[in-house]
Amino acid sequence: MPGFLAKIEYVAGATLLAVITMLVFIAATMRFFGHPLIWSVDLAQLLFIWLCFIGAARALRERGHLGVDYLVRPLPFRYRLWLETVLAAIFIGFLMLLAVEGYDLTMLNKERQFGDSGLSYAWVTIAVPAGCVMLSVSILGNLVQAWRHAKQEQFFIFARKPSEDEPVIETSAAE
Repeated sequence: MPGFLAKIEYVAGATLLAVITMLVFIAATMRFFGHPLIWSVDLAQLLFIWLCFIGAARALRERGHLGVDYLVRPLPFRYRLWLETVLAAIFIGFLMLLAVEGYDLTMLNKERQFGDSGLSYAWVTIAVPAGCVMLSVSILGNLVQAWRHAKQEQFFIFARKPSEDEPVIETSAAE
């Protein structure tokens, strides 16, 4: 299932990026010729919001977000996995709270119009709860994978395990 979700995220992200690029190019060209497409900028912004959430979920699934692990890297694998599990529970709780509040905001914005596009502003605000659910699914997938392979010490929830060919920078006191 995670492989299937990753493919959907990739196709959706690539499609959104292509459409956004096309919309901005067409809008700029039409503006140059004196016939601006007012709605195209609004639609590009709307699609960009969705692209950001899809990209964030994909990056989280691939453990590609930046992180500072200076304090936890020296910990043994088991302790670090437990720490990341606690953090995952906190993050999922926060994301679910944000999803509920985002849904409430979406319901408040049903009647509001988004710019000159004629679309409901709810299409913009629903990206927040949808994105929070996508991020939570990514965290849960990583959590299951990490605990399923805990004996092999292969996976963390949020960070990639350093590979043998990856340079390790050691910090030590100045001599």
